[in-house]
Amino acid sequence: MINLDPDTEVCVCNSKTAKEIAECIKRYDIKTADELFEKVECSLADKCESCRDEGYNNDGINIPLVLHLVKQGKL
Repeated sequence: MINLDPDTEVCVCNSKTAKEIAECIKRYDIKTADELFEKVECSLADKCESCRDEGYNNDGINIPLVLHLVKQGKL
């Protein structure tokens, strides 16, 4: 089971936490990671892009993980 603290910074370049990303996903009813990356209002993954894949610390904490947890109702 994946347990992610909502205050964990996921998109370091844009200073976005898991909670902020989850709120954006819910607000705009986003279904895919690509949809989220394209949503200008969320301003994510547009600089170093590590949050798209392996995570900033190569720990797997990334935007697709946040999207997955939101879909499961865990975030």
